[in-house]
Amino acid sequence: MTAKFRSKNIAEAAFAAAAALAISTSLYAQKASAPPTPPAAAPPASPAPAPAKSGPGTLAPAAATTGVAVPPGYIIGTDDVLSILYWRDKDMSTDVAVRPDGKISLQLLNDVEAAGLTPEQLRDRLVAESKRYIEDPNITVVVKQINSRKVYVVGSIGKPGPYSLSGPTTVLQLIALAGGLGDFADAKNIVILRVENGKPTTYRFNYKDVAARKNLSQNIELKPGDTIVVP
Repeated sequence: MTAKFRSKNIAEAAFAAAAALAISTSLYAQKASAPPTPPAAAPPASPAPAPAKSGPGTLAPAAATTGVAVPPGYIIGTDDVLSILYWRDKDMSTDVAVRPDGKISLQLLNDVEAAGLTPEQLRDRLVAESKRYIEDPNITVVVKQINSRKVYVVGSIGKPGPYSLSGPTTVLQLIALAGGLGDFADAKNIVILRVENGKPTTYRFNYKDVAARKNLSQNIELKPGDTIVVP
């Protein structure tokens, strides 16, 4: 019995081992025959930015410029700084200062009268003169600095001298810009000198009245060329 029992156990163990080997071989074959898993698709690349366009009517970025706010009725004057922009001929574009003789200098055109004109009038003049050298010129005049609209403060004031009018400015505002009245200033008898229609005119200004909100009409808006005298 014992030998027979042992023989049976050995046969069952051999059968189990063979079955296990057969199952393992079958699984390996199935895995080997399966198609490979495709790799995950990479996200689409972002399109490259389109290059900046250039050509007629497009100003090169290096030539772009900004100007100052031009007051109503502004007339170009000496020492003003202008940007002259040729939109299709950037080599002609330049910044120029108005000379004491009222002229500016440009390539090809040489000296051009600018003082006494509005920016629009100067543009029209430049277009007319440029047509001799350039077909259908497209020009813009930009005011970069206004240095010609000056008023003057003299006498007993904190900082006497010339001041540029970049916008509407009253007598009281300019006195503040100039550092205020001096310690011994005659605040009641300030005078504004002005030339109107070729004739000198004077305006009285009582600082104490205006500061006390009296007679506010005497706090006039200044004009280029005015001189404030503080005794």
